[in-house]
Amino acid sequence: MTETNPRHFLDVDDLSAAELDEVLGLAAEYKAEQQAGVLHDDLDNQTLGMVFEKPSTRTRVSFETGMTQLGGHAVFLSDSDLQLGRGEPLKDTSRALSRYVDVLMARLFDHEALEEIAAYADVPVVNGLTDDAHPCQTLADLLTIQEHTGGLSEATVAWVGDGNNVAQSFVIGAALAGIDLTIATPEGYEIDADVIERAGELGPAPTVSDDPAAAVDGADVVYTDVWVSMGQEDEREEKLAAFDGYQVNDDLLADAADDVAVMHCLPAHRGEEITDDVLESDHAIVWDQAENRLHAQKGLLVWLCEYA
Repeated sequence: MTETNPRHFLDVDDLSAAELDEVLGLAAEYKAEQQAGVLHDDLDNQTLGMVFEKPSTRTRVSFETGMTQLGGHAVFLSDSDLQLGRGEPLKDTSRALSRYVDVLMARLFDHEALEEIAAYADVPVVNGLTDDAHPCQTLADLLTIQEHTGGLSEATVAWVGDGNNVAQSFVIGAALAGIDLTIATPEGYEIDADVIERAGELGPAPTVSDDPAAAVDGADVVYTDVWVSMGQEDEREEKLAAFDGYQVNDDLLADAADDVAVMHCLPAHRGEEITDDVLESDHAIVWDQAENRLHAQKGLLVWLCEYA
């Protein structure tokens, strides 16, 4: 069970462009075969340990279901289930869990805590979300864009809203995939400068703007996320004021491509970053996007356990 040098997935650029393409290819295969009724046992008798500090709908259910569909098993571990909540060091928890499970997924607040878990783990560690990054969401996003456009390098995408953890991983993934990306964020809520620099080293650098209308002009895909993330509730009024004009609504989409696809990683605050009308329209592909968390993560888990 124990590996000497496991591959981890803490952010998207832990994969090369070729490896990203390989994982997405596996994901597409699993999706097609599941829809055809084909069963898999690629991870038969293997166990995924899932450590959660933050609540979740899509992350928990998609990982747990994915392991079941691959013939494996998942164990949910909240703060109250672990000795972490009683003061055990992260490195001790990581080393102990590595003796029981074949892969670890952690959904945490602090990205440095995830890095510490990975540093002491003898099995692959997957980032299920931290305050800095959400790379599994990006895998699902890229799979969804690939399905709804002529191909990733053919897509013109606009990110409108907060430069949060979802946005930061998406910027990295878009560069690796060769996507033409424009980002529109208000002053004070931009993507971190080092993330923009990393993206430029990996592929086409994103265009950075504070003009949502200009960003969506001609876009094939428009992507947004909540303005007030978990743990930021005390900043709510300040953020709502700062993001005035950034709502994805019918007026904003008027200059996008006629068949523009609208993405949101969910949960959505309807009436804030996106209107109910847009989210319920034929332009929204958010449910494909949510479903693709399952398929993308199956591809990732098999790649980490069998190919990496």
